[in-house]
Amino acid sequence: MTDHGFPGLVAGEFENTRDALQAYSKILGDYLKACRARRKHWWHASLRLSLHGATTGVVYAGPLDFEIELDLRTSQLIARTARGEHWTRVLHGQPAATLATELQAFLVDAGLPSARLPAPPVSETGFSGYSSEQASRLGRALATTAVVLDRLRAAIREEAGPIGLWPHHFDLAMLWLAGGKIEGQDPADEEFADRQMNFGFTFGDSMLSEPYFYATAYPLPEGFPETALVDGAEWYREGFTGMVWRYASLREGPDAAAALLAQWQALLDEGRRRLGD
Repeated sequence: MTDHGFPGLVAGEFENTRDALQAYSKILGDYLKACRARRKHWWHASLRLSLHGATTGVVYAGPLDFEIELDLRTSQLIARTARGEHWTRVLHGQPAATLATELQAFLVDAGLPSARLPAPPVSETGFSGYSSEQASRLGRALATTAVVLDRLRAAIREEAGPIGLWPHHFDLAMLWLAGGKIEGQDPADEEFADRQMNFGFTFGDSMLSEPYFYATAYPLPEGFPETALVDGAEWYREGFTGMVWRYASLREGPDAAAALLAQWQALLDEGRRRLGD
C-alpha cells in the first residue's frame, strides 16, 4: 500500500513554485536575523512550521512585537502585530523584493524602529510559473516530514535543536548534538566544534536536483558511510557524504513515514555509538 501522507511531486511542475517560496521564506528569515539575538547553530534564524505553512513565531522586537507567516495552504504572506494590526498579500509569483518592500512599509507604520529592519532583497525577478496548488503540495510534504522529525526528536535524550525550515537552503531539518567538542577546533565556534548529526528534507539543490531526505554526521566517523541501509536509501558522496533517500522512491513504498523514521533512528543509534562520549 502506498503512503499518501507524502503528496506526489512531479518533476517540471513544482520547481518554479519552490523557488518562489524559498525567496519569500528568506524575507521571514531576514527579519529573524535582524530582530533576534543570535543562538548557537543559527537556530534563531530558522522558521517553524505552522498549521498552514511556516512562521517566524512571535518576534519580540520592542516597541513592536510581530509575527510573519508564509501560508502555503492559501498562498498568502501574512503579518500580525501584538496590537492587532494585520497585513496580507496573496502570493502569485511576484518578486520577493516587491513583497519585502510592502511588508516593511506595514511594519514601519506599525512602529518597528528602522534600526531593526533588514536589507530588502534586490532582485526584481518574478516567478511566472507559480502555482498555489503546488504550494499546497509542498506544504503538505513539509508537514508530513515534520511529523517524522518530531517523533525522532521525542526519543532523543541528548540535546537536539528545533525542527526548523531554513530559508537559505529551503530544507526542513533537525540537529542532534552528541556532546563534547572536536579536538583542535575553537570551542567557541559551535559550527565546527560540536559533534553532530543532521536529519532533514529538501526539495532539491545543486547537488541533487530532486527532492530527498538525508542524514549526515560531523565529523564523519570512519566507516560510517558503510552502515547498512534499507532498500531505497543510499549513501551519497557527491558534494557531501550522507544517507539520501529520494522522495519519489520513499513514497512508492508501504508506510513511508514509518520506514523513514526507522532508517533515521537506526542511523542515530549508529551515530551515538561512533560520535558519543
